[in-house]
Amino acid sequence: MKRFGATRDMTEGSITKQMLLFSLPLMVGNIFQMLYNTVDSIVVGQYVGKEALAAVDSTTLIVNMLVFFFNGFSVGAGVVIARHFGARDHARLHRAVETTMAMTFVFCLLFTVIGSLAAQPMLRMMSTPEDVMEDASTYLTIYFLGISGLLVYNMGSGILRAVGDTGRPLMFLALTSILNILLDLLFVLYFKMGIAGVAWATIISQFISAGLTLLLLTRANDIYQLTWHDLRVDTGVLRQIFQVGLPAGIQSVITAFSNVFVQSYINFFGSSCMAGWGCYNKLDQFIMLPMSSVAMAATTFVSQNIGAGRIDRANRGTRAAIVLAVSITAVIALALYLFSEWAVRLFTPDASVIEFGVLFLRANTFFLLFNCVNHVLAGALRGRGDSRGPMVIMLMGFVVIRQIYLFVVTRFIANTPFLVGFGYPIGWMATCAMEVGYFLLRWRRAGNETK
Repeated sequence: MKRFGATRDMTEGSITKQMLLFSLPLMVGNIFQMLYNTVDSIVVGQYVGKEALAAVDSTTLIVNMLVFFFNGFSVGAGVVIARHFGARDHARLHRAVETTMAMTFVFCLLFTVIGSLAAQPMLRMMSTPEDVMEDASTYLTIYFLGISGLLVYNMGSGILRAVGDTGRPLMFLALTSILNILLDLLFVLYFKMGIAGVAWATIISQFISAGLTLLLLTRANDIYQLTWHDLRVDTGVLRQIFQVGLPAGIQSVITAFSNVFVQSYINFFGSSCMAGWGCYNKLDQFIMLPMSSVAMAATTFVSQNIGAGRIDRANRGTRAAIVLAVSITAVIALALYLFSEWAVRLFTPDASVIEFGVLFLRANTFFLLFNCVNHVLAGALRGRGDSRGPMVIMLMGFVVIRQIYLFVVTRFIANTPFLVGFGYPIGWMATCAMEVGYFLLRWRRAGNETK
């Protein structure tokens, strides 16, 4: 396996070993990134109250709609950069890095304005109860003021991932996650700032991680160095990025938007159920970390090997990624199932909230194994430059089929928290069936074209 400074060439060497070496730092890094919002939930749940906990958790979907769209752009940029890296085309890689960062600063401005204006209407659309509305509005307003830090860090770390460097972004996240915990406790316990305190702690930490990432990119003596006087948008490169990234972003936004309606179904049952659902979602996101990390590894692995003309190796890497994601996720899911009450109790001492959180966790946890296949195959397809297929399939499963299920079950069968929460597994299973069929069809077609 060749190394280029802090980069990783994934076109040679043991496939499973490279997947692990790439995925594990990424997985740990994703854990630290999730700690930002999770620690916010723990602190407000333990020291402020269940209404504040429900407020933090109910705002996650709104933030995710904008962040997920941007992450789609990041995926497209990563595929383009990884492909140029695999092909050893340093001039085009440099143009891709400059274009990517220039567009990131544009998105920072747009998302700050859009998020600030859309916060209140979105909370109303989600049928947010009045006892939660004020806290939720406060948290969202402050969060969007500092969303630029999150976007810059995500794109900077995406550039580093595309060339195989997952270690240094992990170090930055570890540092700022610890800072976020300390600031949360300082602002809430000492300064008595309530939910505003955890919001300020989060954006301060995110700006520091963004600054460290920009400093690394600017001072790097490597092929991915960010050169400020070259910062401009290359329309040809931007077109390539959007061909992959735009479908991924649209899919993520529409899925997140549809989950706003899922949240509205949950909100019908009151703040205890809302808080329990929020606790479940936090734990669900932790279970999803292995699959999302391995899926990112699959995207980079496939992109580099397609760029190097090694299609068979890209296919073998996809199979290895599925096995790896399913194996790790199964172990974590079993542990959380067995210790579900203890896990939910981390967020709140409220008995009614714990009851709802355990209900959702035990009902849905093992169905996430279907989602392992969904995310890895989608990542592998995007690595090949096919982002439209996964977009259509995931929109059908995660949005259309899930919303039809929720409409039918709540109106014609029974409107219960269990049946509403089970809308997630319904979408995962439907998507898995479609994704496997589509991937096998593409695989056979590619094989026939090479004969």
